[in-house]
Amino acid sequence: MPFPSLRAIGIAGPTASGKSALALALAERLPIEIVSVDSALVYRGMDIGTAKPSVAERAAVPHHLIDIRDPDEAYSAAEFVRDATQLIAAIQGRGRHPVLVGGTMLYFKALLEGLHDMPPAAAAVRRQIDERARQLGWPALHAELARVDPASAARLPPGDSQRIQRALEVWQITGRPLSSFHAATKAAHEPASALAMPLFSLEPLDRAWLHQRIAQRFDAMLDAGLLDEVAALRARSDLSRELPSMRCVGYRQSWEALDAAAPAATLSAAQRAALRERGIAATRQLAKRQLTWLRAMPQRRVLIVDGGTDPDALASALLRGLRAEGF
Repeated sequence: MPFPSLRAIGIAGPTASGKSALALALAERLPIEIVSVDSALVYRGMDIGTAKPSVAERAAVPHHLIDIRDPDEAYSAAEFVRDATQLIAAIQGRGRHPVLVGGTMLYFKALLEGLHDMPPAAAAVRRQIDERARQLGWPALHAELARVDPASAARLPPGDSQRIQRALEVWQITGRPLSSFHAATKAAHEPASALAMPLFSLEPLDRAWLHQRIAQRFDAMLDAGLLDEVAALRARSDLSRELPSMRCVGYRQSWEALDAAAPAATLSAAQRAALRERGIAATRQLAKRQLTWLRAMPQRRVLIVDGGTDPDALASALLRGLRAEGF
């Protein structure tokens, strides 16, 4: 292997920053296999709205942790760490480099820093919280969280339903704030060291460049049939918009737009325009959260991405960085 001391390579960054293109450019220079670090790509039948790698891309370079769950199933950070750890060893055993690529920062953090010994999900408690959210709204539940776990509430926006739900769930199950587990619990596994797995972070100097890319990507998803994809999912009797899969950016907004348009089979021009606006805004908020996570990870190696920074140049910069650090 070109870098025998390297356990794995991490490529993170906000949505639409060019992570997948960089990984594919790297595959032209190194014998690699890609491990997805994306909580949406695990779901089958969710292809357009997740910008899932194409059939040709997946044929050219082996990809892992894609299409491994049905949308009615959960996939936790603990499961990711287990699966990714096994894959890293297996890929190395084949004489190739594992490259972990994605934007689910909780997964990266869990793999690099370890997991906390928190209680598992409780479906009944989650249903109760979801029902209260339907009645009161997530901002009201965020205010409730601020009373019982101010540290967690301070880092979560009032609309982050999935994480508000989890924090309230932990409180109801244990009587302890989620933040107390983060602060005091010992990691449950041996984390991958930053030296053994350098984490490269794609970060824009100009936020407007990223916003333009986000808008272009969402428009392309709409043109490719995102609404049809969500309509097919919405027609399933076992799925609801409260599931983690349907809370993914783009899917949640599309589901809500189809609910508002019912019983019409299609959206009006005004409804489609409103969906576009909400989808782009939600994706920008996601990108902002991803960057916040990354900037709290001091071990990351920043690669600046803006207009004119092509994947080949980024791949060359990444390899120079590895060589400079003695890998």
